[in-house]
Amino acid sequence: MHDQRGGTVILSVLDQSPVREGGTASQALRETVELARRAEQFGYERFWIAEHHGSAALASSAPEILIGHVAAKTSHIKVGSGGVMLSHYSALKVAEQFKMLEALFPGRINLGLGRAPGSSQRHAAALQIGPGALPIEYYPSQVEDLVGYLADELPEDHPFRDIRATPSIDGMPEVWLLGSSLESAVVAAELGLPFTFAQFINPEGGERAMQVYRRKFQPSKWLAAPRGSVGIAALAAESEEEAVRLSWSRYCMRFRRGLGVPSVETALAFEYSEPEIAYIEYTRPRSAIGDPSQVKARLDVMAGDFEVDELVLHTITYDFDARVRSYQLIAEAYGLQPREV
Repeated sequence: MHDQRGGTVILSVLDQSPVREGGTASQALRETVELARRAEQFGYERFWIAEHHGSAALASSAPEILIGHVAAKTSHIKVGSGGVMLSHYSALKVAEQFKMLEALFPGRINLGLGRAPGSSQRHAAALQIGPGALPIEYYPSQVEDLVGYLADELPEDHPFRDIRATPSIDGMPEVWLLGSSLESAVVAAELGLPFTFAQFINPEGGERAMQVYRRKFQPSKWLAAPRGSVGIAALAAESEEEAVRLSWSRYCMRFRRGLGVPSVETALAFEYSEPEIAYIEYTRPRSAIGDPSQVKARLDVMAGDFEVDELVLHTITYDFDARVRSYQLIAEAYGLQPREV
């Protein structure tokens, strides 16, 4: 599949399966599947599904399952994790899950990996294997093991050199490292893998992280030159006023942890503290919120600042139709070519 480009920028989607207040997790997951179908129609390049644990507001706790369902309901768009939190799991098990997905949907599966827990520390402990769980400093070697299992190329001196991840397939999923810190950028560079900076999580330091990634990049058999993208909170509506109004639901959800995505009315009526207002005023300009032309202009600036040609857009609204409409407006602003599906 060729890149669906608007000018020089590739657009992709990251979805967290947000559960709106008064809604259900099942509803949120169905909406993720429908959003993927619509994103494919609009011409987006890839659709990534996040991993979160212990959250009543975000329903996707097992992206490896949802990826298969989304891929089965779409035809062309690349589908993957944004990302699997590898510290919780066996590298071999993750390799087999994604080899299975690649066998079912060849050429369409992405495996995005993260080092953060995506959960509370208590949930992280429950997900791991008890006192023998590997500490976070083993993450780079876990990534190396995982890529080795995917490619059937573990080092000669590896203790599991004789183990093969199944099923046996031609090719392998496209592996990305995701992060919001310099540490993740360095790991991606040293292993010669593509890197995505989650700017919507950490609005500071992303440009430097991408610079460090490019400077330290070591070519590998997977990637000859550095390749990066950036995850950005984006929300477009017919007018700037409406986009800003819709954005309050996402901000309010952040401060009312565990209660789902509130309606705009609830979000506007919420009593924010001074630090919360300061956070909103600080982060809103570091997002892309406004009418389609304003959002495109902001995204173009951010692509230039990060020196990347791919943007992974993350949108949360209370109303699902508004979420879909935002992605449609941005796609139209970039002139993406709609697909018949």
